[in-house]
Amino acid sequence: MIRSGIRRGNPLWYPRMDQVSSSPSPARVQAAGVAPLQVALAGMVALAVAMGIGRFAFTPLLPMMLHDGVVDIATGSWLATANYAGYLAGALLYMALPWIGRRLGNVPGNAALARGGLVATVLLTGVLAFPWPASWPLLRFLAGVASALVFLGTANWCMGQLTRLGQPQLAGLIFCGPGLGIVATGLPTGAMVAAGWSAAAGWATFAALAAVLCAVVWQVLRAGEAPGAAAGGPAAVQALPAAHPVAQRALHALAYGLAGLGYIVTATFLPVIARAALPAGSAWPDLFWPVFGAGVALGAWLSTRIAPHRDRRWLLAGAYLLQAGGIALGVLWPGPAGFALGSLLLGLPFTAITFFALQEARHQWPQAGAGFTGLLTALYGIGQIAGPPMAAALLAQAGSRAQGFDWALAVAGSVLVLGAGLYAFMARRWPK
Repeated sequence: MIRSGIRRGNPLWYPRMDQVSSSPSPARVQAAGVAPLQVALAGMVALAVAMGIGRFAFTPLLPMMLHDGVVDIATGSWLATANYAGYLAGALLYMALPWIGRRLGNVPGNAALARGGLVATVLLTGVLAFPWPASWPLLRFLAGVASALVFLGTANWCMGQLTRLGQPQLAGLIFCGPGLGIVATGLPTGAMVAAGWSAAAGWATFAALAAVLCAVVWQVLRAGEAPGAAAGGPAAVQALPAAHPVAQRALHALAYGLAGLGYIVTATFLPVIARAALPAGSAWPDLFWPVFGAGVALGAWLSTRIAPHRDRRWLLAGAYLLQAGGIALGVLWPGPAGFALGSLLLGLPFTAITFFALQEARHQWPQAGAGFTGLLTALYGIGQIAGPPMAAALLAQAGSRAQGFDWALAVAGSVLVLGAGLYAFMARRWPK
């Protein structure tokens, strides 16, 4: 179990243990309308749709789009950037909802935001199947906005339900969703390629899959809002005085922003990179992305098993180095084993980095609430946005596609090593 103050405006929050009863009363369970496990599984499926399909289905489908000739690497990079920019915009919109609500008198609750974002994800994914390339940047931007609203709305709604039901430890299941969604979109693409499917057919298939998954969890997400659960609204919690210098908070924000740039090159181009390095016709490239997704799901679960008294700055430094090692394996050992192990190492800390970083933010500056975590989210989003154009620019300068990707991965790995160094410096300079 994790101890921290509740901040509904945060992308991830966990309740203080002194605010949760050890066993929920039957009245509290009945008021929630659903069992704790149903809530956790519904959150997991919703994040699988929002992240695994809404955001990251683009990665395994990009090689198919390149094969169909509907995009080139530069265009694909800008489509990825549009989605990451939309995700940043969605996160900023979520943080602004309390301000909007004070002026309009009402804002949608977290569950309503999640449902609306899921519907938008299904529609926006399906429209990408149509041959309207001029609309694709806008569609990917809006898909990013929708996925951010689903992620934040679902996380906060589910956490509120699990807290009232006395089962906050089930939160780890929710954040397995993105990894499982990546697996669910990554595995079928190999069969699609073997069957000669077009990328448009892939987008239509994933839209249908998203619709089915949304239908499965729809009733749970309609179970009702927690009292005072307007999106982005603060929860009552005792604020502790800040005990950390401004310099440490600034370094924490900078280091977390580096993580966005560090992982995004591989997360956007992994199948393309593998195809450029392995012999033509190899079946391996279609498997590396699902391996990454499995690592994400496993890492999300493992991060909830770590004792809460551990210094999160050292945990973050280790997670950054693990991702940097995964990137290095793809460059230094460009074979099936190297890509498979590298994909796993990149995925394992993916959710854990966000989990630990937001915990550390609340620990350093609890009274800042959504403001500080919003800054972290913004810097992380800027790092994501910068990654694909950086890779495209290096590809344009390199003598070959493989060399360009090696340069881009080297930059990404170096950024992660720098981030790890910043966290190690903070842990030594300001001991826990």
